[in-house]
Amino acid sequence: MQVKLFFILIVAVSMTAARADDPTTRVAAAASNDATLETAAAERGYRFLTEKVYLSPDFHQSDFDALWEIWPRELRAQAADATVEQRRQMAFERYGLTKRPNDDSGRPLQYVVDDAGNWTMNCFSCHGGTVYGQVVPGAPNNAFGLQTLSEEMRKVKFRGGKRLTRMELGSAVLPLGTTHGTSNAVIFGVALMNYRDKDLNIVMDRQPPPMLHHDLDAPPWWNLHKKEFIYIDGFARLSHRGLMQFMLTRQNGPERFREWESDFKDVLTYVKSLRPPKYQGPIDATLAEQGRMVFNQTCADCHGTYGDGGEYPNRRIALDDIGTDPLRLQALPTIAKEKYVESWFSDYGRDGSYAESNGYVAPPLDGVWASAPYLHNGSVPTLWHLLHPEQRPKIWRRTATEIDAQRVGLQIEQVDRVPLTQTDWAIRRTYFDTQQVGKSASGHDYPSKLSEAERTAVLEYLKTL
Repeated sequence: MQVKLFFILIVAVSMTAARADDPTTRVAAAASNDATLETAAAERGYRFLTEKVYLSPDFHQSDFDALWEIWPRELRAQAADATVEQRRQMAFERYGLTKRPNDDSGRPLQYVVDDAGNWTMNCFSCHGGTVYGQVVPGAPNNAFGLQTLSEEMRKVKFRGGKRLTRMELGSAVLPLGTTHGTSNAVIFGVALMNYRDKDLNIVMDRQPPPMLHHDLDAPPWWNLHKKEFIYIDGFARLSHRGLMQFMLTRQNGPERFREWESDFKDVLTYVKSLRPPKYQGPIDATLAEQGRMVFNQTCADCHGTYGDGGEYPNRRIALDDIGTDPLRLQALPTIAKEKYVESWFSDYGRDGSYAESNGYVAPPLDGVWASAPYLHNGSVPTLWHLLHPEQRPKIWRRTATEIDAQRVGLQIEQVDRVPLTQTDWAIRRTYFDTQQVGKSASGHDYPSKLSEAERTAVLEYLKTL
């Protein structure tokens, strides 16, 4: 009996050793180990974004809790009768903030809040929002009211005799965003990079750069794993260093960037791990398949194909062809791009970034149903309007959190003008006026060549991406 058991044991060990020596087994084990390491890095990246401070604080919890005291009279009266928690929720809604998903702390996704109650903005301020009411890290924050929050925080700090910080000071001279959900982020980068040398040392003896202020709609992060280059004009190679530009404040010298570089390798892993949510409503499978065929014939050359074997071309379309608002391209001239390309951010040009561009990159459309509004400036509220260029609204305002399931996008009202009698700037900034500089909804009129039946089919197909 003992001999038999010993024989069985020897055979089992031999089989295990044989499997371990098998190339397929080794590859599978290595892949599993790589996946585990990547998951751990992504988890660290999320924690770095939500828990680690890379900038000086913007304001204190007590300042945030005092904001209601300078709100318009009617809203202030509602807040006066509310609890502290209810007032905080009112403030979250007013400024486009959300609580973190699967987190009972009550802290905002868009700010790091330390144990002392200091709030510091993070990348999720623009890239962490809601998809029709559900909080999704990596979704564009199409409700963020940074200009409004900064103006009202300035009033609170004045009343309390507190020192103003960069956003309260900056918003007095440089617009942070004229419509909630958009920002002047490109110009922030132009202004800050102007006062750095290629090694990121601060250099103050320079004239201010030319600045063409304009609003930009933050792109979703869940498509970055497909991209070789970032930004709508696609000149900068996707890299962990490129994600660190928001840290260009006077408090952060070059040594800080090098110290935190390893953090942002994990942040990049996290960002590239994101995938879009799935459409939750009904989909007509037959109609969607018809739309897929139309899409592949007319749209795929620029936006790529989807499903098994799908490919994304990373294709830039000349401005003369795409015809969308040109101000974003004009606002980042070659000289500004050269400063980036020659700097530490692009490894002094060795990462493949380049300064020239003549148009906008057609983005991947995974989760496009979830990333309204559309075009690079956020001027088109629904996919139906994107497919019907001739019927895009001139002035519109979002009216509900829920999806417009028929047109796939934001529920809106159209108006003839922004109401001049509206004294609450938080409400005025919910209107999008496409007649303003940099906010045009023109261009990308290729769908005009399709029949109405083809557009309907394509709209159904876009729900499946």
